[in-house]
Amino acid sequence: MWLKPDEILLKNAFKLWVTEDDNEYFVLQRRRGYGDGGGGLTGLLVGTLDTVLDSTSKVAPYRILHHTPDSQVYWSIACGVTKEEIVQHWEWLQQNIMRTLSVFDSSEDITSFVQGKIRGLIAEEGKTSLVLEEDPEKFREALLRFEKWFELPPMEKLVTYYSCSYWRGKVPCQGWLYLSTNFLCFYSYLLGAEVKLIISWDEVWRLEKTSNVILTESIHVLAHGEDHYFSMLMHLNETFVIMEQLADYSVKRLFDKESFQREPALSDPLQITKRGLEAHAKSEQFRTFFRLPKEENLLEVHESFLWVPFSHFNTLGKICLSENYLCFASQDGSQCHVIIPMREVINVEKSDASSRSLTVCMRGKRAVRFSEVRGYQLLANTIRSRCGISASPQHSASSEAIRGECQSLINHFEDNPEDVTLMVGQKDSSKAVSTEALMTVFHPQDVENLEPKMLKEKMKEQSWNIHFSEYGRGTSMFFTRKTRDLIVRGVPEALRGELWMLFSGAVNDMATHPGYYSDLVEQSLGTSTLATDEIERDLHRSLPEHPAFQSDTGISALRRVLTAYAYRNPKIGYCQAMNILTSVLLLYAKEEEAFWLLVAVCERMLPDYFNRRIIGALVDQAVFEDLIRENLPQLVEHMTDLSFFSSVSLSWFLTLFISVLPIESAVNVVDCFFYDGIKAILQLGLTVLDYNLGALISCQDDAEAVTILNKFFDSVTNKDSPLPSTVQQASAGNNDRASHPKVDISELIREAYEKYGNIRTEEVESSRKRNKLHVIQTLEDTTKQNVIRVVTQEVQFSASHLDSIYNLFKRQHFLCCYWTMKSPALLHHDPSLAYLEQYQLGFQQFSTLFSLLEPWAFCTSKSTLSLWVFRLIDENQDGLVNFKEFCFALDTLYSGSFTNKLKFLFKLHLPPAFDLPEEGVIRKSPERGRGKVDLQAYLKQWQNEILRKEETIKDLPRINQSQFIQFSKTLYNIFHGDPEEESLYRAVAHVTSLLLRMEEVGRRLQEPTSPSGNMTAATACGPAPSLMS
Repeated sequence: MWLKPDEILLKNAFKLWVTEDDNEYFVLQRRRGYGDGGGGLTGLLVGTLDTVLDSTSKVAPYRILHHTPDSQVYWSIACGVTKEEIVQHWEWLQQNIMRTLSVFDSSEDITSFVQGKIRGLIAEEGKTSLVLEEDPEKFREALLRFEKWFELPPMEKLVTYYSCSYWRGKVPCQGWLYLSTNFLCFYSYLLGAEVKLIISWDEVWRLEKTSNVILTESIHVLAHGEDHYFSMLMHLNETFVIMEQLADYSVKRLFDKESFQREPALSDPLQITKRGLEAHAKSEQFRTFFRLPKEENLLEVHESFLWVPFSHFNTLGKICLSENYLCFASQDGSQCHVIIPMREVINVEKSDASSRSLTVCMRGKRAVRFSEVRGYQLLANTIRSRCGISASPQHSASSEAIRGECQSLINHFEDNPEDVTLMVGQKDSSKAVSTEALMTVFHPQDVENLEPKMLKEKMKEQSWNIHFSEYGRGTSMFFTRKTRDLIVRGVPEALRGELWMLFSGAVNDMATHPGYYSDLVEQSLGTSTLATDEIERDLHRSLPEHPAFQSDTGISALRRVLTAYAYRNPKIGYCQAMNILTSVLLLYAKEEEAFWLLVAVCERMLPDYFNRRIIGALVDQAVFEDLIRENLPQLVEHMTDLSFFSSVSLSWFLTLFISVLPIESAVNVVDCFFYDGIKAILQLGLTVLDYNLGALISCQDDAEAVTILNKFFDSVTNKDSPLPSTVQQASAGNNDRASHPKVDISELIREAYEKYGNIRTEEVESSRKRNKLHVIQTLEDTTKQNVIRVVTQEVQFSASHLDSIYNLFKRQHFLCCYWTMKSPALLHHDPSLAYLEQYQLGFQQFSTLFSLLEPWAFCTSKSTLSLWVFRLIDENQDGLVNFKEFCFALDTLYSGSFTNKLKFLFKLHLPPAFDLPEEGVIRKSPERGRGKVDLQAYLKQWQNEILRKEETIKDLPRINQSQFIQFSKTLYNIFHGDPEEESLYRAVAHVTSLLLRMEEVGRRLQEPTSPSGNMTAATACGPAPSLMS
């Protein structure tokens, strides 16, 4: 490998190198302790030194140095793993460089020429693979060590590497940690003791930062039931973030079969880089905090002050810029942030250079002012270009008008800072509305109603209107502590839909996709899938007590929204609990708004909640358990097994408490959820348990605890709700309310924020990532046990053998997904299939695994046999084999009777296994996921399998002569070369020859003699001698 020329003052410092060859300008050296005469004490010391110092010599013990006769300075220009490799470089220098050097007059010119030539060679080599790395030279050397030490497939992409200590008990091993796309690797070599560790990311159960008495902070990795600890003096947080990213990337790619089409940095596992992972992590955190669409990426970050007009002070924070949004978040504890869509910006004005400030002017006479912005001119130009605003002094008449309006706005703002209405503006409410929220239709508010509840509702509206006048209204509203305080007190019915849209970010989705929902409704109209069948079944179970869903108006709207979403996102389709959530959204939001709110919940705020395995809900339940241990120790002491709370709280998370609370109380919880996300649900869950702590501690069993919680939820009321009794839900436990004091939902939420409001969103997200690995691996383990239990009933393998085969099958499935996004198993993955069919193998992966497990050790035509076996057991002919089909084949070959084994071999020489061309493995690739599932066909197939009689030899069709000859050859190849089967091999050859002669005699007796007939007979007998040879 050519190296970037590096100066070496002493060519043989400490006698660590031995010269193998030299000439006037170059020296070829070998590292002492390697190669011929290596080993011994010198080899141990040198090897240890090389590992600790991260020397390339550890894996490349040969090098070439460049020097000139009149200089004592040497330059390292090449290294090699083997002597053959370094000799190739040496010969190349002799043939291509030595002759040229004689024409130079000075040593400086010679050295410059050699260095330039070597750098050119390195640049040519690194054009493709190393162009994205931060330090290509050092990375090339690390890659060389990585490939040499771990011997992984050449496609494996090294992402980054760190110096660290690996702890074996209380003894640290100093070495190097290598993080690649699919593996975590560690290597250490100290005084002859070599430590090598390779862990696949898909085998990691837990990944977390920990500390103990010995280590102040370390990274804990749990895999294969073993604990691994890594510590380092520097870059521990950076290392942990990269490890988290790679583990999460592996989980999404291998378990969830995501293709990352919208994320170029992650779409190709062969091009993953440290820089790309770090950018992805920052963008993910940015989108989560500001509730932005998945398409947005964090492009620039600038520290600045934001003038907060309603408080009359500058708050310190960061400006975050993406493709379509300008966002600001404070960092001084004021909890102020603002989101400005680029589509709203009409101009950007720069003030004097001393304050380094700029003012962003928006539609509706709104403006925000940033000051002390480093690089404010560049930022202003960037915003202008993204908004399509010309920075040139040449303006059209309309541009001049806008400029004049913005300048007058800025002047007014500077002269009258107390006038906050102009600064943050009012929402433009002139848009025409096509539909209404169901609550508006079925429960219109009476303006003249002077009942106490209605008066209180009007007071809430007035409070919010004052808030809008100070903080702004619409997409550019300032979010502050006062906003949260108003949310906790309760949102007025008339403003609920608008605020849900704003807090969730759905308002931006809808604004950037005009007409999208109506198009989806038209496209999905009349489609018939498993999702639409389930939707129809659940339509009348969605808030059946509410008048809106006792009419066709509400039911039709619910059907359209759910069907449109199932059509938009077939990966989720439809999941139970989506109907309940969507019903509540339709009560307070227009139909299109309800659709975009559902998109925000399912795809951003509650990721992975609504799918077959509800992984997201299980992860948040694990987070909930961690919070219970931290905040309710008394309850933990009484109930050591917290899985009870996981089972009872599942509906809390899936339906946001809507299924357990009356609708008039549940909507207050939904208000908090749209503002604070899952943190609000976790806080309320802790408060519910804390409120009932005494009763739960005195419980004797789980059933009693469930009864206590149900009675508590029945007692929760909303004393301020203006809804009439016909709309409010009647509690199931109405008769028992007298025995339990009533609890107002506003007081409960206020208590949740007071007691548990210190839970930070960042901590929740970190806990989510930590628990996700464990949840997924637990589900995978449960799936494996279910698969083995089903397959055990139909094969003779023991459970332990099936466990080993399953692990090999799963590993082979993952191997086909490691280095490509286009393997057959990925392209045709269908999450709606049963767990038996989730892991499948294409022919190449099947052939590799089958060749390791099949019993024909001496067979010379394994590849052909593997192809025939693959075709035979691929019953649906989709070019993929599942675990059950694979086990059936192995069970027949290992545990089947002699007759069944013979039948299996016989079938290999019948269609569809035998008569197809070699390239015809994948015969059809059915479109999965959207098609209607024929349940009747499944039931009929199941019935046929139950009634199917065991196939006998008599049921097998006859084979023709060519198939018989191939069958004989197969038997010959299977037994030939096995000393224990030599007699059987000779018997097969003898019997085959006799049968072919008998067939020839029979044909001659039945057919008249003719030239063609004799030719056919001769052709038929032709292979016989070769079988016996």
